[in-house]
Amino acid sequence: MSRCGLVAVLGAPNAGKSTLVNALVGQKVAIVSPKAQTTRARLMGIAIAGDAQLMLVDTPGIFNPNRRLDRAMVKAAWEGADDADRLVLVVDAAAKVGPRVEQVLAGVEARPEPKIFVLNKVDIARKDDLLVLAARLAERLKPEAVFMVAASTGDGVPELKAHLAGAMPEGPWHFPEDQLTDVTDRMVAAEMTREQLYLQLHAELPYAAAVVTEQWEDRKDGSTMIHQQIMIERDSQKGIVVGKGGARLKAIGAAAREAIAEHLGRKVHLFLHVKVNPRWGEDRDIYQDMGLDWSE
Repeated sequence: MSRCGLVAVLGAPNAGKSTLVNALVGQKVAIVSPKAQTTRARLMGIAIAGDAQLMLVDTPGIFNPNRRLDRAMVKAAWEGADDADRLVLVVDAAAKVGPRVEQVLAGVEARPEPKIFVLNKVDIARKDDLLVLAARLAERLKPEAVFMVAASTGDGVPELKAHLAGAMPEGPWHFPEDQLTDVTDRMVAAEMTREQLYLQLHAELPYAAAVVTEQWEDRKDGSTMIHQQIMIERDSQKGIVVGKGGARLKAIGAAAREAIAEHLGRKVHLFLHVKVNPRWGEDRDIYQDMGLDWSE
């Protein structure tokens, strides 16, 4: 009998949720960067384990929201947990349990869904601290299981995946066996370019940047032409993104084009444009492109 269920992956920013989802799927479906709050919308990765299909919701990191975008992201995170068959709480084992983690713990503690506690990044955590933290949080959350993993290397992930598969309810699969995500190719392409912004610019570019796919044309020769707009808030940020003689923008475009082409399995012509819009964070259409609720 086949099994199929929804798994919500929750945690504070930078806990490693997207890396864990990618590891469970076995292929990259969510963007990853060292920058906190990289994931913005609820992205679903689809993993197969034996006769079970796991619908993994990679949620934005939960934190104290200030701006409209922040509030929309936190709302998306908690909504991703609604009706889940299992909640997977991911905690960075190498970091201190600060206010952001406490906020997530309090929210998860109050929810009725069955919980699985995952301590991530155990490969770089001190072992003594790890055992104390695991015992303390397990006592508080009373999860059905505790796993220690290193999502970046895959250590401990097969055991977690097997447990999740066995916990899913019996029922037909919701997606074809070869489908890895429910996100549209347009959104994936925009996310891959945004990932390169974070990876290549690091701390130089503030968190408030967005990428919108404006044009998409599948050509007769089998290639795809994509025009994307990089939205930033201030003129001073444009020079950072473009770089001297346009070198930085070319590097971002080249890396993004390669990633998008690998995802689509065909040649891609990618054109990037940088636009300054101090109020892009209030643009309803951009929120729709990101899969977020503008009304927050």
